[in-house]
Amino acid sequence: MKVVFRIPKRREVEVQGRRRVSDLARELGFNLESHLVIRGDSLLTRDAVVEDTDVIEVRPAISGG
Repeated sequence: MKVVFRIPKRREVEVQGRRRVSDLARELGFNLESHLVIRGDSLLTRDAVVEDTDVIEVRPAISGG
């Protein structure tokens, strides 16, 4: 799968095999409490499975008020 990071600059990483989002985050070293994982137009939960052919995007979660 292709993982596109938007933090702070665009960076792409290729990862082989299917896995849960939580496992991918642990493997690539990003925190799911402070980042969003997106496939297409869908926000993925930590239990979602991403496939070898997927392109996903990791973006920082921004909050304000």
